[in-house]
Amino acid sequence: MKKIYVHIDGYETAARALGRSLLQDNPAAEDTVKSIIQKVRTEGDDALLDLGRRFDSSQLSELEVTRDEWEEACTRVSNKMRDAIGAAKASIQAFHEKQKRTSWVSAEPGMMVGQLIRPLDRVGIYVPGGTAVYPSSVLMSGIPAKVAGVKELIICTPCGKDGRISPLVLYAARETGVDRVFKCGGAQAIAAMALGTKTIPSVDKIVGPGNIYVNIAKKMLWGLADMDMLAGPSEVCIVADDGANPAYAASDMLAQSEHDSECAAFLITPSERVASETEKELHRQLEALPRKEILRKALETHGAIVITDSMEQTFDLANVCAPEHLALMVRDPLSALGKIRNAGAILMGDNSPQTLGDYYAGPSHTLPTSGTARFSSPLNVDTFLKKTSYISYDKASLSWVAPTLVAFAEEEGFEAHASAVKVRLNDKVSD
Repeated sequence: MKKIYVHIDGYETAARALGRSLLQDNPAAEDTVKSIIQKVRTEGDDALLDLGRRFDSSQLSELEVTRDEWEEACTRVSNKMRDAIGAAKASIQAFHEKQKRTSWVSAEPGMMVGQLIRPLDRVGIYVPGGTAVYPSSVLMSGIPAKVAGVKELIICTPCGKDGRISPLVLYAARETGVDRVFKCGGAQAIAAMALGTKTIPSVDKIVGPGNIYVNIAKKMLWGLADMDMLAGPSEVCIVADDGANPAYAASDMLAQSEHDSECAAFLITPSERVASETEKELHRQLEALPRKEILRKALETHGAIVITDSMEQTFDLANVCAPEHLALMVRDPLSALGKIRNAGAILMGDNSPQTLGDYYAGPSHTLPTSGTARFSSPLNVDTFLKKTSYISYDKASLSWVAPTLVAFAEEEGFEAHASAVKVRLNDKVSD
């Protein structure tokens, strides 16, 4: 793990160490995704079955999860997980209910402007598979969509080696109100939801995290459907003062890093003692974890400890980092909150681990990564809404603003724009 002293190595070195590239140039991956998209475009369901058998399961026989298969899978979910999913659902829904927005109008005599706010008709949720099962991703994407009023929700997710979808994913989908689930993963799933096939309908928007192939497909297919974000590997940045608990800091760094060896974990602190003890805790705790090889590679490749000259510099570098998760391990996290401008989610104080945000607290865990928190937001109710403006003027009101309209139109060289105003003012027919 890199260890950087700002007063020795310099501020720019520290800033570079905290940076993350969203989608590095990868011509081979891009060529692969292009070929997959073209295959789905020309062969439809046959392409999805062929690719699914090749990458996921040779036992894949049909794309859609049948109702009988769905209901049978739900019976295999333990009461413990039913209770956990129910509790998380209630918390996530309560949080997002507060984000609801309504259409509005502003009217004066003779003129009216306003905005219609409507939900999308159909949304596709991508739920990753592979080395883990993610019922939480179903809840975190599907519940905000339902609160927004989306009419139809579908899920694409890779099947397991047995050709089936995890019962936990299907139970979470049922509890969320998902309409249809398809055994389809990777770039081909994004292509299917954007293009549409005989079995999988095209959607208005695709949400959910994925690997580099999924993200490249999202980037290439944007415009056929909207995309939520290009969510890269998970990352956490710990902002710590000299009172921070090194064991807590290390545990949070490990929590995000165990997803994947491409995940990143950063500690920024002015305290050399906290930095040194956290580094020791990382090595100690890592050895007891089952995914220690993934963790070790992630920390060695993408981890960094930055020792700053002051807390102000610590906050400044945290904003440069703009991480997906930022943990404020400081004496007065509420006062420090205002110093953080760029972060997907902020976990405040000793007793707010990332686990809380990942599963239960309420905000969606689909968050901007790779520094994109500088300009983007977590998945939320607005993600699933579209806004349409409307305008209505009577002739008297149009006459009042006509000089302004004509001046702009003529200055920009658009005579037809000017004429569209003049012809109405010269028309003797009353309103």
